[in-house]
Amino acid sequence: MNLFTRGASPRRPAPPTAPQRPADSPARPSAGLPNPALAALTGDWMIDPAHSRIGFSVRHALVTTVRGAFTEYQSRLYFDGRNPARSRAEIVLSTASVDTGVEQRDAHLTGRDFLDSATYPRMRFTSTAVQLAGPDVYRMTGDLTIKETTRPVALELTYIGHVTDPFGYERAGFDGTTTIDRSEWGLTYNARLAEGGAMVSEKVRLQFDIAAIRTTPMG
Repeated sequence: MNLFTRGASPRRPAPPTAPQRPADSPARPSAGLPNPALAALTGDWMIDPAHSRIGFSVRHALVTTVRGAFTEYQSRLYFDGRNPARSRAEIVLSTASVDTGVEQRDAHLTGRDFLDSATYPRMRFTSTAVQLAGPDVYRMTGDLTIKETTRPVALELTYIGHVTDPFGYERAGFDGTTTIDRSEWGLTYNARLAEGGAMVSEKVRLQFDIAAIRTTPMG
């Protein structure tokens, strides 16, 4: 189910023709000016779960980093290449789909000590503003809701590129990241080490490796 336009399906258009720039114009726009070549990307998109990763990393026991991802989610995206401020995004993730590669650890994360998936089956990110931060770099602010607590976060998103794949699907790539303090969303469980530090850091880095597919609204 696509959350943005009901019944949306991937669209297979002919590859868009990017506007030609004059020979003496710069290859990249200056900060604050959108890349005119991105105008062709304006429209509705959805995240392709098979080629994307919505992950996280957190320091564990002071000496190592644990990485994981949410494997089930729904998305709705609108990208405006002419006016980035009109772009928007919403992602709803299944908290029970967390995967760190260790079954026992996943069970702990989805239990009452952390995400409590039985009570709070979903977490959500909804954008509230988008602005161009530099050439192909966007700052997206939005509301992150975990366990019914909603707080603002800011993502730095980098546009990677745009292609039409061999099956005719238009694809666009973005990488994004932000760091949150999990205690601000009520994820306060922790064990203490003999040395006095926390077993799990309160700082969690969220990572968005996005391959988006253009969709066609239907009805």
